[in-house]
Amino acid sequence: MDDWTPTSWRTRPITHQPTYPDVDAMDAVAEELASLPPLVTSWEVESLKGQLAEAARGERFLLQGGDCAEQFGACTPEALTNKLKILLQMSLVLVHGTRRRVIRVGRFAGQYAKPRSSLTEKRDGVELPSYFGDNVNAPAFDEASRRPDPRRLVNGYERAALTLNFIRSLVGGGFADLHHPEFWNLGFVRHSPRASEYQSMVQRIGESVRFMESLTGISAGDLSRVDFFTSHEGLLLDYEAALTRQVPRRRGWYNLSTHFPWIGMRTAAIDHAHVEFFRGIRNPLAVKIGPAIDPSDLASFVEQLLDRLHPDDEPGRMTFIHRYGAERIEEHLPALIEAVRATGRTVLFVSDPMHGNTVRTDRGLKTRRFEDILRELELAIDIHAANGSVLGGMHFELTGENVTECTGGARGLSDDDLGSDYQSLVDPRLNYEQALEMALLVAEKLGR
Repeated sequence: MDDWTPTSWRTRPITHQPTYPDVDAMDAVAEELASLPPLVTSWEVESLKGQLAEAARGERFLLQGGDCAEQFGACTPEALTNKLKILLQMSLVLVHGTRRRVIRVGRFAGQYAKPRSSLTEKRDGVELPSYFGDNVNAPAFDEASRRPDPRRLVNGYERAALTLNFIRSLVGGGFADLHHPEFWNLGFVRHSPRASEYQSMVQRIGESVRFMESLTGISAGDLSRVDFFTSHEGLLLDYEAALTRQVPRRRGWYNLSTHFPWIGMRTAAIDHAHVEFFRGIRNPLAVKIGPAIDPSDLASFVEQLLDRLHPDDEPGRMTFIHRYGAERIEEHLPALIEAVRATGRTVLFVSDPMHGNTVRTDRGLKTRRFEDILRELELAIDIHAANGSVLGGMHFELTGENVTECTGGARGLSDDDLGSDYQSLVDPRLNYEQALEMALLVAEKLGR
């Protein structure tokens, strides 16, 4: 590791980055960010790493979820409260179903950038830079909005800090009294043939929490003061590097912009900049793995990737988030499990059932079908079990709002319903009702 520095990635090829018209302005922003306090601490990072190691052994379960791309305008008390509420409620359902402790990781406080399939977008003969997320540019289709602006990285840092401060205050202040069923919005279940089953499960969860309160004398609010972590895709390396620090009494470097950064499938080339940057930080890492990798190259790719990012087989260090789609997971996942096993190293396997199941409606809207998402998760559970492995977590794009971006679920949203409240500027998310129902169904499957 002697040749690694927080900026050694600059010597490697890099993709899916915005082109800033003023390089000096970008350098000034990076210097400013480097002078600001970190957003998370090294001991929080190490705590998460320990918990992820337990998940890889089948002793915990990871629930990771949040927006596909956060927006600055959604940094409001209501939106953040709803995100936290759905993740807390999903985690309690999973605890009840799996009898395992759940690691709660929010896909927020930094998920302000997204790679795009094309650097530019064309409308009515006009070509402009693509919208890369609020950390880069604005979604409105005009030259000023789409021009990449490095000052937005400071805006993103500020909103991440505000988000973290509010989330920590809620969790520390007993917000998880929402564990009680009277706070759960279960209006959707009356549309489902499993309505009584859902109601019964939530009632049993409430009874379990109240029993624990009576037995220990600890309130649900105190029981809720658990660790809550953040994650985002480490796409913009100028930002990530500026918040990468050495800390007293610990060796190495920590990316203190988030607890749990990941590398997207599009930027995971072995000899490119993102792998180079990630190999030198002490955080737990994740890499998205999908069907774009040629099956004949998979074993070599996995071996080289783990040699770079996971050479010491440190417990909790490495997570693979597989995202194949319901139609392709049976073809690809067994080979991934075997490729990892052949290296002799341990990774945490997590299912992302969202990205491989994206489709477009006749009107051109991106959507995902509830039944496809559920099917991929159920297949992932079965495939891991059949191959002597363990599915240790789930990664969702979701929101605590009842938007209409994904079809299906108990309420039976159709393509025609999507226009009523479609808010996402990038990818479709499960809404509150769909996310909670998904947790109920997966918890039942895992429990069996």
